[in-house]
Amino acid sequence: MTLSGKTKGDNLRRTMRTIVVSLGLLLLGMQGLFAQAPSGLSLPSIKTAVITDIQVEGAQRVEAGTVISYMVIKKGDVYDPGRVDRSLKSLFSTGLFSDVSIKRQGNVLVVSVVENPVINRVAFEGNKKVENDTLESEISLRPRIIFTRTKVQSDVKRILAVYRANGRFATSVEPKVIQLPQNRIDLIFEINEGKATEIRKIRFIGNGEFSDSRLRELIRTKETRWWRFFTSSDTYDPDRLTLDRELLRLHYLKKGFADFRVISAIAELSPNRSNFFITFTLDEGNRYKYGDINVAVRLKGVTEKELSGLLELKKGSWYDSTDSEGVIQRLTTHINDKGISFVSIRPRINRIRDKKLINLTFDVNEGPRRYVERIDITGNVRTQDKVIRREFLLVEGDAFNVSKLRRSRQRIRNLEFFQKMKVDQIPGSAPDKVIIKTNVEEKSTGSVTIGGGFSTTSGALIDLGIEERNLLGLGQELTISATIAEKQNDLEFKFTEPYFLGRQVSAGADVFRTSQDLQDSSSFDREATGAALRLGYPITERLSQSWRYSFNKSKISDVATDASPFIQAEEGSRIVSELTQVLAYDTRDNRLLPTKGYVVRLTNNFAGLGGPTKHLRTRLKGARYYSIFEDWVIGFKGEAGYIVGLFDEDVRLHDRFFMGGETVRGFDTSGIGPRDRNTSDALGGEWKYNGSVEATFPLGLPNEIGIKGRLFTDFGSVSQTQPSDPAIFDSSSVRVSVGAGLTWVSPFGPIGLDVGIPVLKEKLDQTQIFRLNFGTRF
Repeated sequence: MTLSGKTKGDNLRRTMRTIVVSLGLLLLGMQGLFAQAPSGLSLPSIKTAVITDIQVEGAQRVEAGTVISYMVIKKGDVYDPGRVDRSLKSLFSTGLFSDVSIKRQGNVLVVSVVENPVINRVAFEGNKKVENDTLESEISLRPRIIFTRTKVQSDVKRILAVYRANGRFATSVEPKVIQLPQNRIDLIFEINEGKATEIRKIRFIGNGEFSDSRLRELIRTKETRWWRFFTSSDTYDPDRLTLDRELLRLHYLKKGFADFRVISAIAELSPNRSNFFITFTLDEGNRYKYGDINVAVRLKGVTEKELSGLLELKKGSWYDSTDSEGVIQRLTTHINDKGISFVSIRPRINRIRDKKLINLTFDVNEGPRRYVERIDITGNVRTQDKVIRREFLLVEGDAFNVSKLRRSRQRIRNLEFFQKMKVDQIPGSAPDKVIIKTNVEEKSTGSVTIGGGFSTTSGALIDLGIEERNLLGLGQELTISATIAEKQNDLEFKFTEPYFLGRQVSAGADVFRTSQDLQDSSSFDREATGAALRLGYPITERLSQSWRYSFNKSKISDVATDASPFIQAEEGSRIVSELTQVLAYDTRDNRLLPTKGYVVRLTNNFAGLGGPTKHLRTRLKGARYYSIFEDWVIGFKGEAGYIVGLFDEDVRLHDRFFMGGETVRGFDTSGIGPRDRNTSDALGGEWKYNGSVEATFPLGLPNEIGIKGRLFTDFGSVSQTQPSDPAIFDSSSVRVSVGAGLTWVSPFGPIGLDVGIPVLKEKLDQTQIFRLNFGTRF
């Protein structure tokens, strides 16, 4: 390709123009350089000039020597523009000065500085949702600290971060400076908190097995609703969103979705910064069932046959990722009980994707021989070391056992003394040694409770209490409680030492006084004042036994003039000396709200170790719980009791069994059992049985509201062992009721409402269709 004559001429002219301009700029630069040089000096003499002195101007608080010490160029150095430039940067980096300049006058350098002011006071204005103390703990600027714009900008970001953690992304912060004499300032952070940034919507993409509403119940982040005024779960928190991802993963793995993953969790802020829209994108994958479940043993003294019976996993059932942990614990415990300390058990998973099966093999091998070198405990300020150390199933010198460490960790957590707790294993001083490092963060273990409520049985009530669960850091429990109600008053003092004489034996002492108004059911009042000693210990991990000896003075008083003659004959005081034994076996997953497992409890009361009251009372009580659907729990409960007088003594009235109220809903308190035909006073029975079948289920409301429904049927009977007096109505026929109820775990306390309808009853039975219980503690 060739260029035309015109194009060649244009290129030549542009080239000449560029050369001329470059030469002109070079000459101007040289002229300026010579102009700066002092008279009589040439350019080479400038480069070799020696600094004879450095003078500092404008310094007030900072000494001149301090200013010079920050500089790179020093007295006696050859003048170097590069070192002067680095000196400027060094002085600015100290944060002491808002402006710095360095100029040369002959052989003298003059350093002019403008010092940053000192903060006299830091204040916050406009903050209502966040306290001053919280903001002060976050910022770096304080009174008597040098003010710099960089630090102010950093503190503004810190304040905004505090508000964002509280769900306020629309907050703005403007720092204001008030000039004071002597180069001091007041720093004011003007805060416009704005409205709370709400979570308007939580969406899920890719979920086919579980609905959006079900998945919203699983995660901790919640959509903004009017009833969530007691929680901050409806404010955006990045850390909470990370937890939500893990909760979703654990839920799907528990339901058999072994390939599940959370692709993304995105939080989008609306343009006006008032709402968040959160979207979870999921990949559920296939749902798997168990295929072959085996155990492979490579350990002397243990056979596959004996371990297979401990797997408790059924082929064809849905895969659950949490099952493996339970199997490993059972296998480890069994092997340890045989005296084998070093064992390693690992589950091996083989997915058969085309058949949607998971074959599971537990490899049992000899574990590495490691011993506990030391157990270190840190973070406990109040709780003594021995309180934590005695919960360990391992001691220094023991063979290290992962299963025992896991159970020890749970035992420490069950103390509920610590807000945070971490138990780790770290390498010891040798390859075969392990150090167990425990770090705890204590929480308050004392509480003062003041409550009020209403019970159909006791009427309006006031509840007062003082409790300390870690007395003097020794793990001891002290409780003083009082309940004042229309029909019942209780006062109790309890002290418990959980490790009596350094052993895993719980010992305690009680002092109590109770009074009951039983005029409505039996035409008398009852009082009891006494003391008791307690002793309890575990036999196995699930089996425990406890003993209690009580000595009290019991009194029946205020007997109505028209009361039953059987009750009038009981009026007066008696001494009761009683020994109680309780044997309990408990496998429930939760003692307050169980969803699976069972509990059996045998109780024996022997009265006769002094005093006129002599009897033997035996009660057997049990309950079994099943989770039949998602959040549906069905419970079967039953109890049987028998009391007999000893040494020709009759069973006293208030020691007998009474039934109704909470035991068989639909009937009044003491509404079932023997009665005086003329006065209808309840006289109680010497044997009894009762049971209940109850299904608890969700009502389609959000879980955090805490309202659940229940359907139930109750049955039972109570009677006397000897033929009744003709004046006593006594029928041993079974009574049955059916009904429904609601339970609301409200912010003010639990509220329960039951509607029970008697289906089978006797003519003198007393019924009660509605039953309400309301209580609160704060």
